[in-house]
Amino acid sequence: MLRPIVPYTACMKTIVVIAHDLRSAHNVGSLLRTADCFGVDTVYLTGYTPYPQTASDTRLPHIAGKLHAQIHKTALGAEASLTWQHRPALEPLLVELQADGFTVAALEQTPESVDISSWVAPDKIAIVLGREVEGVDARILAVCNYALEIPQFGQKESLNVVQAAAVALYHARCITP
Repeated sequence: MLRPIVPYTACMKTIVVIAHDLRSAHNVGSLLRTADCFGVDTVYLTGYTPYPQTASDTRLPHIAGKLHAQIHKTALGAEASLTWQHRPALEPLLVELQADGFTVAALEQTPESVDISSWVAPDKIAIVLGREVEGVDARILAVCNYALEIPQFGQKESLNVVQAAAVALYHARCITP
């Protein structure tokens, strides 16, 4: 089967994902695999989000090993092939990315959210994902340039954080004006 041809302009975008305060190591692994699929440049794992084991890991070995195994189960090696970083604090990272020319968009339902179906990603976009149940905290939203919302047509009001990320990443990477 032939792979679809992705327009060259879509590949020129720089996309980073920030996963803040996710609890599930399986969601982290799935997110890394999804980010690899969409050619994300870097995934930042911030706050208490679990992260894969590193050579200079300061966590207790049994904790780091357990989390790494859980992440690997769904990442299927993406944790080794994708650029990722653990950053304890989110706000300094957002300021750093904005200073580097990134537009920061939270993936969150708010009264001011932009419908993702009418959105075209800028050339440098940072997509912030929040907690699985509570979403992106209001103080984080205040630092973001805007919030993106995925329209919901069924009875449920939200998607799993990684499913939502996949929709946003597809849109950011593949939808051009």
